[in-house]
Amino acid sequence: MEHIAALLMVIGCSGDLKVCEEIPTEVSVFETRQDCAAELVSAQRLYGRHHDTAFFKCVSVDPAVDDASADLVWDINPDGVLHAAVETLEEPGAMVAYAETTPRHNRAMPNTFAAN
Repeated sequence: MEHIAALLMVIGCSGDLKVCEEIPTEVSVFETRQDCAAELVSAQRLYGRHHDTAFFKCVSVDPAVDDASADLVWDINPDGVLHAAVETLEEPGAMVAYAETTPRHNRAMPNTFAAN
């Protein structure tokens, strides 16, 4: 059985961040966080241009978490920061994984990415 160490999150939003959606990627699970980080650069090129604002994040996954009992949850704060975590379903408030950085792409400024 393959161990999942990180998930690639790609979220596309309107310019005012009022409408956001997960964007499916070709590969979204990785055995190492480094593999996810390497794919993040490609994801920015592939998916960043389809929305006014796009967020990209590698979310670490605790190896003790059973896939069947976990859920990926995310939210974008009004200040434009993406928060994402893998939470266990048995303990809805327990945070298992959290990624600190949030590379973001704004179409108004092509080829620029900002980390929050």
